[in-house]
Amino acid sequence: MTTETTPRLWEVDHPYYCQEGNYYKNGQHLTYGSWTEFHAEWGSLDDDLNAVFRWDWKTPDPDDYCPADCDGHDDGDCDEMPGPALHVYWVLQRKAILRSTECPVTEADEPAIREWLTRKANYVRSIWEPLLDGATPRTV
Repeated sequence: MTTETTPRLWEVDHPYYCQEGNYYKNGQHLTYGSWTEFHAEWGSLDDDLNAVFRWDWKTPDPDDYCPADCDGHDDGDCDEMPGPALHVYWVLQRKAILRSTECPVTEADEPAIREWLTRKANYVRSIWEPLLDGATPRTV
């Protein structure tokens, strides 16, 4: 018997990427100080009006912040590396707005984030349900 384990959110590597914000309008990438702050504003919004189509748990690569020749003596050749962040990509369907949000996260935030993202995934799945899991059209 094999047991399938669900990957941790920070272990998921989605194919391709999604650019933050909106190509056609500035100011559509919002940042928050914490998961709690983000969730207070976006957590209970109506899925019909604010559909999440993608999320990424991004953990910075140390090589991007501290090059191999960094001597670690605060002499300016190393940048401070930020912590992990959750990026959420939205379609505000009623007004056809693409928007993204970002907040720092910790491993301790994962259960609450997973619960929230699962609700968002179920909404998007309901849109595509007629085409999923081998559904076939009815014959007339």
